[in-house]
Order: sequence, then structure tokens, then C-alpha cells
Amino acid sequence: MFIRMVVMLVLVVGVFAGLGGMKYLQIKEALSRMGPPPPATVSTTVAAFDDWQPQLEAVGSLRAVNGADLAFEVPGIVEELHFNSGDEVQAGAVLIKLRDDEDVSKLHSLQAVADLANITYERDMKQIGAQTVSQATVDADKSKLTAARANIAEQQALIDKKVIHAPFDGRLGIRAVDLGQYLAAGTTVVTLQSLDPIYVDFFLPQQALDQIRIGQTISAKVDTYPGQLFAGEISAIEPKVDSASRNVRVRATLKNPDYRLLPGMYATVNIATGDPQRFVTLPQTAITFNAYGNTVYIVDKGEAGADGQPRLTVRQSFVKTGETRGDQIAVLDGVKEGETVVTAGQLKLRNGATVAVNNAVLPSADANPAPAPAGN
Repeated sequence: MFIRMVVMLVLVVGVFAGLGGMKYLQIKEALSRMGPPPPATVSTTVAAFDDWQPQLEAVGSLRAVNGADLAFEVPGIVEELHFNSGDEVQAGAVLIKLRDDEDVSKLHSLQAVADLANITYERDMKQIGAQTVSQATVDADKSKLTAARANIAEQQALIDKKVIHAPFDGRLGIRAVDLGQYLAAGTTVVTLQSLDPIYVDFFLPQQALDQIRIGQTISAKVDTYPGQLFAGEISAIEPKVDSASRNVRVRATLKNPDYRLLPGMYATVNIATGDPQRFVTLPQTAITFNAYGNTVYIVDKGEAGADGQPRLTVRQSFVKTGETRGDQIAVLDGVKEGETVVTAGQLKLRNGATVAVNNAVLPSADANPAPAPAGN
């Protein structure tokens, strides 16, 4: 009985082995008829040298050389308006006046008191020589005259506070008050900004201090005007480093004759430092960034195929990268000038893989990319 079971088991195993062998031969024959897989399609670029100007980059904020939100020190009712929103004004121009009838009347009363005190004091001075008045009387009348004049000055100062003059040349903002409106002390009536030139304030790490100086040229760009640079120069460097961030505050002055730059905008500031340096550069898409090292695929020409064209294969190369600039990256080691490097399609590649090059659509490789205009 046992021998019969063993024989049956051997027969079953033999049948399955035979079926498996036949299936293997069928799959092998099918694969041989399919041929090699088609080459992967990639885009490429030729590595080339480029001269890069070393530079420092920072993000800063624009602020007016002179800028103020104008307000009254005293309360009152708006009686006169001498400007329109957006006007250009000169320093000293009268902008707005509060009602001051009562204050002026009180000033006249104080002037009458002062006039009487002056007459009394002058009479005393004529009579003191004849000793018809005492020195104490003269001193008291002189004190009254001084106090009367001080009261006049105080009242005049109060009246002056009811008129706002432009403290400097500049452009007015949007008027925030109307005729007849009651204003509390400190209520902003309009902003005044001096726009040409204009400052840009930014921070640099303390390591950059030996690369900057007063008068050094800079360029700034804002996203409001893509592709445009605004020239200026460093006008001030903070004489201390912030102990929390270890950054130093720097101020540059920009020309702004067309008033296109406004206080409150942010700007990207570039400061050229040192002599230009020569690097092999590639689009950043050519680099595969990994924890164990950054790599690229270099395209090599192999033996000619059936069509007479050389077969293109790729080999993986580890690279040492440097700074980036826009869509480009500097390659310090691992790629030589003139080598063809894959810029798109790396995910489907391996060492020795055959590729087909299609450069109909290439990734961006602009050192100074700008956003596309709205609507595109």
C-alpha cells in the first residue's frame, strides 16, 4: 500500500514538472519573438561653461526717504481743504485747516492785555527816573508784560496746530476726511510720501560684512515689473549685528523718477561681489537629488544599429553641485564640457539603457526666470 502511494506521488510530481517545463518553453519562445524593449525617450542638453558673477541675494522692503501719516495734535472741525488725493506738494504748502474762530478771538484779547501791560511798563520806565514809582512796581509790571506775551505765544501756537503744512516735498495719498467733519486729536487725514529716491532695507548674514561697503552698486527687482531691474547703491550699514539672528541691516538707495516703486513693496536685492567665476552649468532638472549623492545620466554613442545610426546609451555619474541661479545649477565635478546630459525622463533609466532623444520640449534653463504674464 505504501509503495503504491509513493508511486502515485512521483507520477503527480512528474506531470506537474512536465507542464511547468512546457510553460517555460512557451514563455521563452514568446519573449524571443518580442525582441528588446524600445529605447526610452528623453530630452538632453550639452554641458557648457558659463561665467557667473558671484553675488549676494536678499529680500528687502521698500520705504520712503521721507514718509508720514499727517494728523492734528488738537481736535476740531475741518474748515478748509487745500489738496486733492494724489497731489504733488511742496514743503510748507497748506493742506488742511480746522475752525479756529474762538482761538483767534482769544488771541486778540490776549494781545489787548499785552498792549496794556506794555504801556504800563513804558510809563513806569519814564517815572522811575523821577522816583515817582518804586522799583518793585516796575518789576511787577515787567513781569505782567512778560506773562502777557507768553500767553500770546501759547495761544498762537494753539492756532498754528490747527493748520497742517506739508513737512517735505512728496506725493499725497487718499484724503481720509471731509469738510465739516469733527476730528479727534491724532486722526490721520492723509499720508505724504517722498518717492524719489526710495530706500530698500534688507538683512545680510554677518559673514557678508567683508563683501559690502558704502557706495557699492546693487540691483533690485520686484514681481510687479517682471524682468526689470532697478539700480541703486548701498547708502548705510547698521553699525551692529543683531544678536538673535546674527544678521546685519543694510539700506540701499534706488532711483525712482517714475514713482513705480512704492513704500511697503518687497524687493529681491542682488549685490555683485568679486570677479566672475567659470562653471559648467546645467538645468536643475538634469540633477537627481538623493540622500546618498546627486547623480546625472550622461548620453554616450555606441555601435551603429540596423538603421546605420549609432545606438545611444546612458551611464549614471555622481556629481558635486554648487550654487543655483534661476533654473540653472553649477556642476563642480562629475560632468565635463561638451558631454550630453539627460534633462528629463531619468525615472525610467538605468545604467546602459538605450535611449531616444526628443528635444521638441525642453525644461527651462533660464538664469533669471520671470513669471508668465497673467492670462497666458
